[in-house]
Amino acid sequence: MVKRLIDEGKDVVLADDFSRGSVLNLLDLGVRIECPKIDLRDYGRALEVVEGADVVYHLAARVGSVEYLHGSELAELRALQDNLVIDANVFRACVEAGVRKVISASSVSVYPIDAQQKPGVVLSEDDLNYYNPEGGYGWAKLLGEIELGWIKGVDIAIARIFNVYGPCQPLDETAHVVPALARKAITYPKEDFIVWGSGGQSRCFLYVSDCVEALLRLEEEASNPPIIVNVGSNEEVPIRTIAEKIVKISGKSIEIKYDLTKPVGPASRTADIGRAKTLLEWRPIVGLDEGLRRTYTWAEKRLEIAR
Repeated sequence: MVKRLIDEGKDVVLADDFSRGSVLNLLDLGVRIECPKIDLRDYGRALEVVEGADVVYHLAARVGSVEYLHGSELAELRALQDNLVIDANVFRACVEAGVRKVISASSVSVYPIDAQQKPGVVLSEDDLNYYNPEGGYGWAKLLGEIELGWIKGVDIAIARIFNVYGPCQPLDETAHVVPALARKAITYPKEDFIVWGSGGQSRCFLYVSDCVEALLRLEEEASNPPIIVNVGSNEEVPIRTIAEKIVKISGKSIEIKYDLTKPVGPASRTADIGRAKTLLEWRPIVGLDEGLRRTYTWAEKRLEIAR
């Protein structure tokens, strides 16, 4: 996102608390810009970073793997509390600083989790007709959307993002499925290649550059009341397929193991992107095989640096 905005000649101000991010991400992208360490749970710092801004892309959140977000009641509580505070501070700061537009990253996690416990689930924006989001993270994202709906005088766009992957994601124990499996393949056989669950659970996967393009187009369509759009892929892919593709990219003879004791989240969730196609004239461009190859190549280089 930062690289794309800079390439388009925009003046960009960053904020990150580096709890999961890294300055190496900017270096990998050839971006030379200061990124101060700012905890957005501190309202004063949130106001400081948005003052003077015309447009705010609010992508900050406590986010991570299923285990990181939902592994215990304490994890659920932390996801709820931290994200509620971050969102409240950023939204209030945007209003007080006179920001003209806010593009906010919401999540597939706002959709009713009980409706995602069967194969072939496709979620449209209209499917949020009752509230039963996915744990503390989902509740925080849902309440963030409600907050944004009450704000006046600011044009707003909300992206309900589904499973974005690509370079510059964490590769540690908080990693999402694609970078986690890439790391396991790269470090194999030192680390076993273990897939959580049976591999039968399915998701849709969106490469990061396609997500960035959707967010930029949402800036143009921001309105009040807010526009809400799913940002994802309409291709349903079993996690088993992701694992097999990553093993193939690695070129190694890898034994894939499945751990049925690990949490896996919902059975299936795929995005209905009809609204994005119509309103934004947007659709994903980078195919899954190419996106996985790019991600694996980046992860190899990043892990080599870390050795």
